[in-house]
Amino acid sequence: MANEELEIEIGPDGKVTVRTIGIKGPRCLDVAEMVARIIGQEQSRRLTNEYYEGLTDVQQHVDVHRRM
Repeated sequence: MANEELEIEIGPDGKVTVRTIGIKGPRCLDVAEMVARIIGQEQSRRLTNEYYEGLTDVQQHVDVHRRM
């Protein structure tokens, strides 16, 4: 598993900038949402290239059983 990090920068004016690093696919939005709830008001959001990398290494298997 790659390293996943949050880079948080607090400017002299109190503006907080948060950047996700190594969090690929839509899961980075979950992390961004969590941080936004902690910090408060969100002014803008920009998707990184890692968002579009998706979950190519994740395999999903679903078994469906019917009762008769």
